[in-house]
Amino acid sequence: MRHIIHADLDAFYASVEQMDHPQYRGKPVLVGGSPRSRGVVAAASYEARKYGVHSAMPTVTAIRLCPHGILVPPRFDRYHEVSGQVMGIFHQLTGLVEPLSLDEAYLDVTHLVKAGQEPRSIAENLKRRVKAEVGLDLSVGAGTGKSIAKIASDLRKPNGLVVVPAGYESRFLAPLPVGKLSGIGPKSVELLRRENIKTIGQLAAQPFDWFLHCFGKRAGAIRDRARGEDREPVHTGRATRSVSSECTFPQDLSDAAALYRELAGLASRVARHLAEKELRGRTLGVKLRLADFTTFTRQTTLPAPTRSEETIRETTWKLLAAELAPDRAFRLLGVGVSSFAEVEQLALPLLGV
Repeated sequence: MRHIIHADLDAFYASVEQMDHPQYRGKPVLVGGSPRSRGVVAAASYEARKYGVHSAMPTVTAIRLCPHGILVPPRFDRYHEVSGQVMGIFHQLTGLVEPLSLDEAYLDVTHLVKAGQEPRSIAENLKRRVKAEVGLDLSVGAGTGKSIAKIASDLRKPNGLVVVPAGYESRFLAPLPVGKLSGIGPKSVELLRRENIKTIGQLAAQPFDWFLHCFGKRAGAIRDRARGEDREPVHTGRATRSVSSECTFPQDLSDAAALYRELAGLASRVARHLAEKELRGRTLGVKLRLADFTTFTRQTTLPAPTRSEETIRETTWKLLAAELAPDRAFRLLGVGVSSFAEVEQLALPLLGV
């Protein structure tokens, strides 16, 4: 039996700004780009979230909802620095750490539990260390699987602590909304609601044939997670699933030539990073956001993997060109490559956002 912790720094970017600038503490802080340049919110403090502000929201909308909010430009170098400090504490606790992003990670603490430590004590000590040594609040969930731990960490934010004892997994999950379960997105929630399935307990009670009908290849994994049975180990090396680059335009673009120039620049950036990581991918795609914020993707799979800039550019241009129309203007464009041939891959963040 594994014992897993999911640790999540609360409102990370905004919390760092409040930590570094005492005058911001207790006030609504928005970390993001300027509304004049069509920026978006990268993070919002909990004080700002009370007004409906959330990450990925256009800054102009966030300011309209929270006009007295403090808008702060992001300092990614500082966030990486603080993240490194926190991850260092995680690695002092256990060698089995799976970072999910700058502000969250899974930790396998099975060896500590086997040595006689209680999961709650481990989690409490971890929270105290991060607060004392770094200055940030950490929400922690602990359980016998990654799915349980992540759900638990999200229940009592900010600065939460939820421990699910071994043997109580199904009882813990049963009353929770089905959308809390990993792998159940908004569309699945709506489909399940039509089946009168609103809680994870109701989902777990369905026969396996029903899972096969609804989820296909994912049936076994979804059923196991709904029952609190999650055997996925903590992965200390995370493989890149895609390499992508995107940009939000200062003004909406509808001109084909202008869009091609933008796409060519993104394709060049993606190709360069593929070459640096010695990766080749078969699936090429574009991410598109219209002027009305409608967002969708289009992709195609090649017969052989590539990292050729020309192939990426011309293939993704065909995808984009098929979406051009006289009444359409584009706010955002992204280019991505996935389905890599290589096994050894490193994480690469989105560029140009």
